[in-house]
Amino acid sequence: MKKNVIVSMADANYFELVDELVESIKRFEESKDLAICILDAGLTDEQKTILLSKVDDVKTAKWDIEVSSLKVGGKEWLKSQVSRAFLPNYFPKYEKYMWIDADAWVNSWEAIDLYLRGCEKKKLSISTSADRSYGRVLRAEWFFMNFARIKSQNYKHAKSSGFSESIARKVGLKPHLNIGAFALEYNAPHWDVWQKNLRKALSKGKIWGSEQIAMNITIYHDGLDVEILPAYCNWTLIEGMKFDTKRNTLVEPYLPNHKIGIVHFAGKNNDLIRKNKNFVSKIKSLDGEILNKKLRFSN
Repeated sequence: MKKNVIVSMADANYFELVDELVESIKRFEESKDLAICILDAGLTDEQKTILLSKVDDVKTAKWDIEVSSLKVGGKEWLKSQVSRAFLPNYFPKYEKYMWIDADAWVNSWEAIDLYLRGCEKKKLSISTSADRSYGRVLRAEWFFMNFARIKSQNYKHAKSSGFSESIARKVGLKPHLNIGAFALEYNAPHWDVWQKNLRKALSKGKIWGSEQIAMNITIYHDGLDVEILPAYCNWTLIEGMKFDTKRNTLVEPYLPNHKIGIVHFAGKNNDLIRKNKNFVSKIKSLDGEILNKKLRFSN
C-alpha cells in the first residue's frame, strides 16, 4: 500500500477542475508512490466513474460536524470547509495527508515534496497569503490626526466566528495561513485541535472560511508546530505570475523567478478562469513581453 496520499474534493461543477488537478499530478513520475483520493460533494455517477479510473478512491463527503440546514442552504460543496479536517477518517492507514483544492494544479513537483517533508515530526506544512509579490496584507481605514483602523482577514473571521477579542487580536496581525494546500501526518495533534476550533467557528459563524480561521487559531493561538513554506508552493496571485519562455513555465515575478509549484485559482477575481478552461489571460514574460496564455492545466 502507498504510504502517503493527496486528497481533494469536488462537486459536479468542479469536476473538470479536479480532473485537471489529478492529471497534473499523475504526469510526474514521482506520483506513482502517492495515492490520490477524492471526496465527492455532488459528482454525477459518470464523473465518479471517470475519476475512479484515475485515482485510488472516491468517497462521499459527509457533514462531519453538524451544521444548520439554514447555513448550508443546499450548497453541499460547502462540505469542503468541514471534511478536510477529518481526512484520516475518510482514508485511513496513510502516514501523510496532503490536501489540494480542486481549483489548483501542480506545476512543479518540488512543492509536493516540500509539503510532505514539511509535515514531518508532527508539524503542519502550509504556506501563507503574505509574500513580497502580493502587496499589502492588511488594510487600513484612515481617520484624522494620523489615526487608522487596521482591517485584518484573520481578525474579522475570528470575531465573526465567536472567538474572543484577545484571540482575534492575537491572530489578527499574523500571516494568513492558506488552507487550500497543506500536509499533516496521521498522528499530528493538529487534527483534534483543528476540529475543536472548527466546531466553535461553525456554531457561531458562517461555513465559508470556517476551516481556515480554525486552523489559523490552531497555529497562532494554540501554538501547534508549523512549517511555513514559500508562497510559490501555493500561488494565488494569478495576475502577478510571469512566464519564463526559456524554461517554458510559470514563475515568481521577482528574482530568482522561482518556478511556481501549485497554481491556485482562489478568490472571486479568478472566476472567469475557473469557469472557462479556454479563458485567455495576459501575462508578462521575464523579458517584459505581454503574452496571451491559457492558465488552466492542459496535457
